[in-house]
Amino acid sequence: MKLLVTGAAGFIGSHVSRALAARGDKVIGIDNINDYYETSLKYARLDWVTEASQQSTSHGSFSFQQIDIADQAAIDQLFTREKFDKVIHLAAQAGVRYSLEAPRAYIDSNIVGYTNILEACRRNQIQHLVYASSSSVYGANEATPFSVKDNVDHPLSLYAATKKANELMAHTYSHLYQLPTTGLRFFTVYGPWGRPDMSPCLFADAILTGKPLKVFNYGNHHRDFTYIDDIVEAVVRVLDINATGNPQWSGVKPDPSSSRAPWKIYNVGCSNPVPLMDYIGALESALGKSAQMEMLPLQPGDLPETVADTQELAAEIGYKPSITMYNGIGRFVDWYRLYYQV
Repeated sequence: MKLLVTGAAGFIGSHVSRALAARGDKVIGIDNINDYYETSLKYARLDWVTEASQQSTSHGSFSFQQIDIADQAAIDQLFTREKFDKVIHLAAQAGVRYSLEAPRAYIDSNIVGYTNILEACRRNQIQHLVYASSSSVYGANEATPFSVKDNVDHPLSLYAATKKANELMAHTYSHLYQLPTTGLRFFTVYGPWGRPDMSPCLFADAILTGKPLKVFNYGNHHRDFTYIDDIVEAVVRVLDINATGNPQWSGVKPDPSSSRAPWKIYNVGCSNPVPLMDYIGALESALGKSAQMEMLPLQPGDLPETVADTQELAAEIGYKPSITMYNGIGRFVDWYRLYYQV
């Protein structure tokens, strides 16, 4: 298949691009290479993907074009020129905390840019649009594990609100134009090539340099840490199963995760919440050094606990993430030491 991956220089996008090219797909990746964090890491990821695709014997390929999804003309020209079969939309302005500082960046990318992708998919008869949502959409919901059947109408950050908006916008296109769309609510993704503003890199840097490690909510967080390889496997499997309408869907008792339209939502997580202090302990063990901790209150926009109910993913897609946090942290630390030479 000929596939578009947006956000291809990002953490998840680079891994997904590499996996798709490795299995034989023709992958075109786009990214705006913004300076939200060091661009050198983004270019290094692209080199990692390109080198792997060139060495592959599967006849897949990867090529990159620097395009901003908020640039409507560039997106329209790209779709017209390349004639994609399917689209994996992973480009977004990421980060809950940064959305408190720079809200307009989230509107430009996560709303305006997303609209450009939806419109291009509609006009070019894309067979399936798979896009990244987030566990942050569960917001003020305190019932765990978080289920795709739960209400998600009370976001706690603008980032979460834009991700919820993405799901709603996708539904309108699925309903009005029969565009198959599937949204994936990712839970606390970590692993090699992760963003430097995410906890594994922040914590590893603090531990190795002896700086105080900022521990929010006084360490009382629980997170459903999901290793990047599990995320990639879920994305690839979902991509291959085009969303279809649910014939049992009822407007009297509406299922929030499906529709009469070809629209679907899944959670992607390990369903195994880990206490934050255990996570820090695993990093300390893998790095061979103890952390100096600064205990701080819960930050605005943060959720105290996340845990995914992935029953629908397992039942309908046949997949359940399985890499343990301790195993994943070891792999992350191996990459971190090699990449940063520490």
